[in-house]
Amino acid sequence: MAEDPAQLKEEGNKYFQANDYENAINSYTKAMKLTMDKSLQAVLYRNRAACFLKKESYAQAASDASRAIDINASDIKALYRRSQALESLGKLDQAFKDVQRCATIEPHNKNFQETLRRLGAKIQEKLHIQFSTDARVQNMFEILLDGNSEKEKREKAANNLIVLGREEAGAERIFQNNGVKLLLQLIETKNPDMILAAIRTLSGMCTGHKARATAILHLLGIDKICMWMAVDNEEISMAVCNLLQVITDSLSGEGEREQHGKEAALVLDTNKDLKMITVHLLDMLVSKKVSGQGRDQALNLLSKNIPRKDLRIHNNSKTIFVIDSGLKKILKVVGQVPELPNCLPLTENTRMIASILLNKLYDDLRCDPERDNFREICEEYIKSKVDPQDMDKTLHAVQTVSGIMQGPFDLGNKLLGMTGVMEMMVALCGSEREIDQLVAVEALIHASTKLSRATFIITNGVTLLKEVYKKTKNEKIKIRALVGLCKLGSAGGTDYGLRQFAEGSTEKLAKQCRKWLCNTSIDIRTRKWAVEGLAYLTLDADVKDDFVEDKPALEAMFELAKTSDKTILYSVASTLVNCTNSYDVKELVPELVQLAQFSKQHVPEEHPKDKKDFVLKRVKRLLKAGVISTLACMVKADSAILTDQTKELLARVFLALCEDPKDRGTIVAQGGGKALIPLALEGTDVGKVKASHALAKIAAISNPDIAFPGERVYEVVRPLVSLLNTERDGLQNYEALLGLTNLSGRSDKLRLKIIKEKALPDIENYMFENHDQLRQAATECMCNLVVNKEVQERFVADGNDRLKLIVLLCGEDDVKVQNAAAGALAMLTAAHKKLCHKMTQVTTQWLEILQRLCLHEKLEVQHRGLVVAYNLINADQELAKKLVESEVLEILTLIGKQADDSKKQHVINVARECLVKCMDYGLIKPFSQA
Repeated sequence: MAEDPAQLKEEGNKYFQANDYENAINSYTKAMKLTMDKSLQAVLYRNRAACFLKKESYAQAASDASRAIDINASDIKALYRRSQALESLGKLDQAFKDVQRCATIEPHNKNFQETLRRLGAKIQEKLHIQFSTDARVQNMFEILLDGNSEKEKREKAANNLIVLGREEAGAERIFQNNGVKLLLQLIETKNPDMILAAIRTLSGMCTGHKARATAILHLLGIDKICMWMAVDNEEISMAVCNLLQVITDSLSGEGEREQHGKEAALVLDTNKDLKMITVHLLDMLVSKKVSGQGRDQALNLLSKNIPRKDLRIHNNSKTIFVIDSGLKKILKVVGQVPELPNCLPLTENTRMIASILLNKLYDDLRCDPERDNFREICEEYIKSKVDPQDMDKTLHAVQTVSGIMQGPFDLGNKLLGMTGVMEMMVALCGSEREIDQLVAVEALIHASTKLSRATFIITNGVTLLKEVYKKTKNEKIKIRALVGLCKLGSAGGTDYGLRQFAEGSTEKLAKQCRKWLCNTSIDIRTRKWAVEGLAYLTLDADVKDDFVEDKPALEAMFELAKTSDKTILYSVASTLVNCTNSYDVKELVPELVQLAQFSKQHVPEEHPKDKKDFVLKRVKRLLKAGVISTLACMVKADSAILTDQTKELLARVFLALCEDPKDRGTIVAQGGGKALIPLALEGTDVGKVKASHALAKIAAISNPDIAFPGERVYEVVRPLVSLLNTERDGLQNYEALLGLTNLSGRSDKLRLKIIKEKALPDIENYMFENHDQLRQAATECMCNLVVNKEVQERFVADGNDRLKLIVLLCGEDDVKVQNAAAGALAMLTAAHKKLCHKMTQVTTQWLEILQRLCLHEKLEVQHRGLVVAYNLINADQELAKKLVESEVLEILTLIGKQADDSKKQHVINVARECLVKCMDYGLIKPFSQA
């Protein structure tokens, strides 16, 4: 390694010329640390600025150029580079001054004069827009605040204001023109449309701008923002939640736009503000003035922003703060019993969202003392609620334990072991009050989730639940008791030989569940439990087969999944995973099976109806019943209830549904393509891979404009590129390459996106692959990508074998590989004369390969070969001479002399053009056509 500053500088220059900007930056940075020579430092800073410009890191480019200028005020290269960076950052005035200095130093430089003219025009345009924007902002507010203006006019003004707030220049103009105060007036009109327009405008203004977001938070006041979120209007509550999320992101530095104006110079300590937001959200949880919607949004915000997003980050102080100052408030929400008179306003989702928040906080703890503290707070809270004299209070305690078991289950299990908790549950089961039985049975169900820890429940729970089931006349309790029995009955999982209940009784339970599911006279909360039961029972292949045959039951489940009650999502997703067999199945090693049988160990058995043809039939039934529109609706759930685990289940189902290429058109038509994108971008690692694979299957054979309309198509690239990985299997690699080939054939913008996602090295690696299909898919993808100038430059750059690989692939026996490689070679040689020369130098076999292409029996390959020959002849007389002196002339003459033939006229024409060019050079004499 070079450790001399001058050598490191030269090394950086070489990297820069090879377009390897990352390594160039590293070399320049190392050199900076090793030298005290001011003039060398100036050169290093200005060179590193050039690298940052290429990487579009404009703020860093401007900073480095400034350091070079500090050392040498008349460093013309540094001045010009800083002006380029400042222009890209939108700081046109400063950019203009820098170019002015350049032009003063070198008055005859045409480039500087041209840049001055261009920047002057841009500044004039910006000023014009600024003044006209100010007038537009004033006009919009006048229309909106005038109670007499027409409805249509006001709606248009509101929409225009939202759009303006999303643009940096517009947001700044609104802010400077007293806009926040005027937006507050709009909110105070109490008109829902006006309120929504104002809040959405504020969200746009706060996005990615720390200083403005801080100012707006203080101008509005967190109390007011929380008060708006507390209203009983779902749309307004969600819009305010989004505003708070945007403010939180901007304050914590997430999702920042490029630095604007003086923004880069401001150092704002936002921790106080972020803590203030957290405290207010925790207070909202227990306030009776807050609507159910508002409580849900407060829980969602805490869920999204408090736990660490990456457990490798050491600091979990936000979680510790929430546990110490707000855990009891979350427990109060979890323990609410909707049927009791003093219950807080809730939606059907509130308690589940609170349980999920508890789970996330508990998972975010780093050590046993932290977990013990969490448990002790829960124990203390539950003890404070147990009161033999007050049944409602005791009910709240059991409901709290029940809620914790839906969150951090291990903690819930420990709390079950607290003295008196199980006794309370048993006592409540025998109570006369319906609500007591409901809460107790639900708690028993949650307690019987994990086989290993459910031994007490299995021994006592089955008896208890059977008692309740037999005695009660109440359908609500009967269903819940049945689900508990289903749960305990499915403890053997998919293992056919480990059935808990007698043969046939599982089907009876399932039949009863399907009956309740279809009974619309029963309330939704209770019918939801029927789906919960099926989520366990469908592990049995007979049950899932019967269920998909029962169209009314399927449709009833799909309808429930689309309601506002999102607590059902996990059960529906689990049921669908079971029906499509998209769960992981352990491979059985025959030797181990024999060993297990020999030692009289249990060996898992596969049910006959879990075989592939039965699974395919079930998939077709689900598609016919409209499963895709249901899945698309479930993915849209904007709530913490759509956990990463649920997303993984949905991704598994999608992948199973995409298996047959004939079904993919239906999946696209019903919105499946769009629904898969968020699943591929967020969730568990397994879920993201499954969703990405499903996307690849769709992208490989669908028209991207239809499957992923509008800007969505650009979001598909990253998931596909993530599958080009040695950890993924061959099929995933292959289908991802097919998908990328399809996308790269659409537009240059998509090709640029693929390059930006760093896919090129991976695609090149697969072109070396021994596997024929992978090599073919990668070569076809490259054939589409070489249309892009940036890709062509990589081939032109010295010191790589990219062109050699393409030329050698043209000589492959596989026709599809040959065709794709010949297409790529034809485009590259047409684009750059340098590549025509390079082609003759990369391998001694080039001429032989070219002759084979020109004589190919497949017209398409032959045409591409002849185009390559034409490009070489057209590029240079010397190259043309080489071809004329070889057998290529004979081949061209043979083809060119053929009679006109509509089927292969394009081939004949290219051969004739080659001969005409050779005649122009005087290398051959004219010939008469045969």
